[in-house]
Amino acid sequence: MDFKDIQSAWNNEETDKVVVPTQIEKLKSANMPLDNIRKNLKKEFVYQIISIIFLGGIPVLFKFPPLLTTAFYGLFVLFVVICAYFLAKLFLFYKRLNTVNTNTKDNLYDTYFDVRLNMELYKSFTYSIMPFALIFVGMIIVKDHSQEMIDVILHKKSGDFMLGMLFGVFIGAMVSVAFITEWWVNHFYGKYAKEIRKVIDELKE
Repeated sequence: MDFKDIQSAWNNEETDKVVVPTQIEKLKSANMPLDNIRKNLKKEFVYQIISIIFLGGIPVLFKFPPLLTTAFYGLFVLFVVICAYFLAKLFLFYKRLNTVNTNTKDNLYDTYFDVRLNMELYKSFTYSIMPFALIFVGMIIVKDHSQEMIDVILHKKSGDFMLGMLFGVFIGAMVSVAFITEWWVNHFYGKYAKEIRKVIDELKE
């Protein structure tokens, strides 16, 4: 192969696969936000497991009667199954981040969208377990006001005020959880996703 053949082969190389030193430095700068996401995910698993264990002890802590305890653990099993599903998904995401290769723009782009996808997964996880949390809190309230609830059910006294209060608490809790979830995800994951996106945008210039 003479010099002209070599030059022709060089010119035919796909330019988007050629990484110049400046691009290498920019690609390396994406490792810092990815490291922060990994650290936050690792902490997240610990928090979630501790929370599940704590919730499992509610009947003991609040001295539920046998019937209410049975109802609680019936729902708790379903709650744990849902948590296990989502936590398994997040764990697989964590494992992917540990092996991710950010040496090319395409890989970094794929990683960015994986981060964004799992941010939405985290939100879905939170919203899916929210009804269980409200029911568990409701069980604690019912335990202390069981006779009042029975009277309402049996129409021995008006339940309009109590039903209105429960509806208000439900709406307030949903709004609060939505706000906290958005803040939590953006604070611990979203700002780092933006940093990765910034690197991708700089590579386009």
